[in-house]
Amino acid sequence: MGSIYLIRHGQASFGADDYDVLSPVGVRQAEVLGEHLEQLGIRLDRCVSGNLRRQQHTANAALQRMSQAPALDIDEAFNEFDADAVIRTLLPDLLPEEPEALHILRNGAQNRAEFQRLFAKLIQRWISGEHDKPGLQSWQAYVEQVEGGLQRILEQATSKQNIAVFTSGGTITALLRLITGVPAAKAFELNWQIVNTSLSQLKFRGSEVSLASFNSHVHLQLLKAPELITYR
Repeated sequence: MGSIYLIRHGQASFGADDYDVLSPVGVRQAEVLGEHLEQLGIRLDRCVSGNLRRQQHTANAALQRMSQAPALDIDEAFNEFDADAVIRTLLPDLLPEEPEALHILRNGAQNRAEFQRLFAKLIQRWISGEHDKPGLQSWQAYVEQVEGGLQRILEQATSKQNIAVFTSGGTITALLRLITGVPAAKAFELNWQIVNTSLSQLKFRGSEVSLASFNSHVHLQLLKAPELITYR
C-alpha cells in the first residue's frame, strides 16, 4: 500500500495584519518536522501543497531539512476554506444573539477563547447547509473541491509511494469526512485538536483509501518544548 501524509502548516500569524505568514515558531515547527521525517528514513516520492503561503513555506522549510526531496507541486484543491468569508457572510445573522461578536472577532488575539467559541458557532452554521449564501462557497462544495484533489493524487500515484500533502486543518477535516464518513460536526470537533505540522497518515491501494493515523505530533513532543505545540 502507499501512504499519503497530511501535514498541517506551521503556526501562522494569528492576530497580525497578514495571517498567511508563518511565525518564527511555525518555521521552527516545519524544520523539526523535516528533521523527524529524515530520521525516520521516510523517502517522499511526491510533495503537494495548496497555494497558500503558509502551506508552501511549511513545505519548503521541512523539505530543506531532508537529504532527498522531490519538487513541490501546487494544487489549489488543498487550500484552506475561506474562513474570513464564512465569518463576514454569516456573522450578520448571528449578531442578534451575539451582540459583542463583531468586537470579539476583530480582536481575536486578545480574546482567544471567545473568538474560538464564536468561530465554532459560525462553522456549525456553515457546515449545516441551512445558511448558504450567494457568493460563499458551501461546505459541500468545499468537500468536493478537496475530494477532487485527492482523486488527482490517487490517479497519478503508483503503489507503495509516499506522498506528502502540506495543507490546512479544514482540508484535513474534509478528508476525514470523506474517508471515515464521520459527520461534519464531529469532524470539526477533531479539527480544533489538529496541531500545527502534525501528521495524519492515509493508506491507499488504487482508489481505496483508509485512515491509518491522525494528528501525530511526536516530533514536537520529543523536544519537550510546550511552546512548539500550537493549534492556529
